Amino acid sequence: MSSPLPATLRDTFSFATWASLGLSWTVVVAFLAFGHSWLAAPISAPVGVVSFVVLFSTILFAAFGVVREADHLAHRLGEPYGTLILTLSIVSIEVILISAVMAGPGESATIGRDAMFAVMMIILNLVMGLCLFLGGLRYGEQEYNAQGAAAYLSMIIGLTGIGLVLPNVVSTGDGTFAPRQAVPISALTLILYAAFLAMQMRRYRRFFVQPEPGLLESPLASVAESEAVHEGRTGNAAGEEDRRVVWLRSVVLLALLVPIVLLSHNLAVLIDLGITAVGAPIAISGVIIAIIVFTPESITAVRAALANHVQRAVNLCLGAFLSTVGLTVPAVLVIGLIMDKPVVLGLSAPETVLLVLTIAISTITFLGIRTSPIQGMMHLMLFAVFLVLLLSP
Repeated sequence: MSSPLPATLRDTFSFATWASLGLSWTVVVAFLAFGHSWLAAPISAPVGVVSFVVLFSTILFAAFGVVREADHLAHRLGEPYGTLILTLSIVSIEVILISAVMAGPGESATIGRDAMFAVMMIILNLVMGLCLFLGGLRYGEQEYNAQGAAAYLSMIIGLTGIGLVLPNVVSTGDGTFAPRQAVPISALTLILYAAFLAMQMRRYRRFFVQPEPGLLESPLASVAESEAVHEGRTGNAAGEEDRRVVWLRSVVLLALLVPIVLLSHNLAVLIDLGITAVGAPIAISGVIIAIIVFTPESITAVRAALANHVQRAVNLCLGAFLSTVGLTVPAVLVIGLIMDKPVVLGLSAPETVLLVLTIAISTITFLGIRTSPIQGMMHLMLFAVFLVLLLSP
């Protein structure tokens, strides 16, 4: 007689999971059947507003489902594998939405830049600021692995400098890369990011795991001791659990990603129409994408900090932005070449100042081995300045 299904397997078919799948696919079927008539030009204001709310809510709901399933996988696989699955799942949604906007009829030359910059302001300033401030209020100073934070920041500095600042000073001078530059820069960015992931998953895995209390203070603590501690904590979680659960959760995760792909084009059309109708800054479309994509992961990061798992919050925030740049820059450059559309990546002067300030303060924030709510307040200040510049250019 077969053994009963484990509780974790039954959780896969919980109400939340079925609700996410049911709602997402119901909306997909509805728009595949009737969307061409609902969104046919000219679109009336009531139909446009209702359609946008439905699509925005559905994609956000599906994104929450993706995060929920990825989070379950994260707990099974341990760090940093789990956080990597979560981060790559979220960033894949971002690339899908950006690609949909670029394929649309509206102005899309700056959508990749705007989305990446919005992600930076939201993740590195708003979310990280909340993690540092709220976690500090609850626990005082919180320990994290400084080597991992330094590795993330070095990659972020290099890739953001190349992807978002360098285009302003190359031969074109208009914030774009020439085709002969776009291809090798895309390839180099992907190679560097892939090499980082390989090192993160293997030899330098210990950099991205929560340090044991007191281990960092001891100058005699060797690398071998640190590795032994973390291997004992994480273990091979996936090998100890029923592999069917991992596979089923992976299938559910993909089943929630597909509706986002199928609905993203319709949402992109409505975003273009809405921005044109109200005369809002084009950068708002990047902010909308960032909100859809990173709201679930942001909530997960803040919860981790409040549970005193600050290393997970660091992995989520810094890893999410690194993945955003490492994958979005090559994606938009390649899509631009395929669609023969211009891709403006170079930031404006005010944005460049905010970029430099964010990188500088983030570097100072993670110089030590413990967080401080003081730096959290400064990160929140930078996000507030971003909103001021966005809403009153």
